[in-house]
Amino acid sequence: MIPFNKPYLTGEEITYIQASLEAGKISGNGPYTQKCEHFFEEKLPGSKCLLTTSCTDALEMCAILADIYPGDEVILPSYTFVSTALAFVRQGAKIVFADSRPDLPGLDETKIEALVTPRTKAIVVVHYAGVACDMDVVMAIAEKYGLVVIEDAAQAVDSFYKGRPLGSIGHMSAFSFHETKNIQCGEGGMLVVNDEHLKKRAEIVWEKGTNRAEFFRGEVNKYGWVDLGSSFLPAEYVAACLWAQLEHFEQIQSRRKAIWERYYRGHQSVPHVRLPQLPDYSTHNGHIFYLLCRSQEERAELINYLKVRGIHSVFHYLSLHKSTFMAKSGGGGPELPYADFYTDCLLRLPFFYELKDEEIDYIVKCINDFYLQKA
Repeated sequence: MIPFNKPYLTGEEITYIQASLEAGKISGNGPYTQKCEHFFEEKLPGSKCLLTTSCTDALEMCAILADIYPGDEVILPSYTFVSTALAFVRQGAKIVFADSRPDLPGLDETKIEALVTPRTKAIVVVHYAGVACDMDVVMAIAEKYGLVVIEDAAQAVDSFYKGRPLGSIGHMSAFSFHETKNIQCGEGGMLVVNDEHLKKRAEIVWEKGTNRAEFFRGEVNKYGWVDLGSSFLPAEYVAACLWAQLEHFEQIQSRRKAIWERYYRGHQSVPHVRLPQLPDYSTHNGHIFYLLCRSQEERAELINYLKVRGIHSVFHYLSLHKSTFMAKSGGGGPELPYADFYTDCLLRLPFFYELKDEEIDYIVKCINDFYLQKA
């Protein structure tokens, strides 16, 4: 079976994890944490980066920093992972779902302004598959109405919008280093703060609502409870594992982009499937390669066809506005046809660093054979 995902290990993970254990600094914010944060701060100039135990934690920090309170409204796409919404629901927000674009699974920027009300506090965009939302449009709406913009950049490491790295454009952003991501440490994430006014507070929220980090830098002679917060820091050995990946960042990204391109070239002659679209303002980062089938039934047939031939393909999100949770909470709002289309028709193909060219070609051949048989 060609698996859907296989986490890539560079070979240095165990070495650095052992070094972190032997150094005696096992809790968070040690040398490896700081190396990882500095790595990303160089790639995101002007941003403050804080490692977290997950992207979910980073999003929860965004909700705290955005001062989300009960009754506030937050606009975000329905076609996304539950964490995108959950972080704000936990603060008491009402979620206002936006539909996806006809050409992309990301939210339709042209629909945002009509969803803004006097209670709207924030817009959360999701850069699905590392393909950027049109951030100029989003930021213009946010400026017009005084809203906070949060980039859910879980899938968007090393992707760009008009030459700017994703995660560096909104007021805040959240990245994921889950084992399914390009750069991974099993479970991990990162908060990125771009708003100068939020940077100091972000560190306090990160440190359980205390100014502990200032104390350890010698900036204050004692620390205490000063704000909201929680235990968002990952253990130092998690950061050590991540550092082993970051040392091979360019190598990993180069291979993943090559896999994406080979898939794309191979599928151009396959009938009846829609391929991923790439707007001229965005790059891709080799995170996901997906196809769009013509119906949910066709997708189920194709998944089974590939499974019989030793290929594990999977669908992705279920529209959040139709979730059981939203039904119990009073409903998810109006119909969102494009979110439902991607729920029913999007199919992700195997994608991992060690996927071989001949395996890619075999997968493409099987998909082509499937559609030729249907024709």
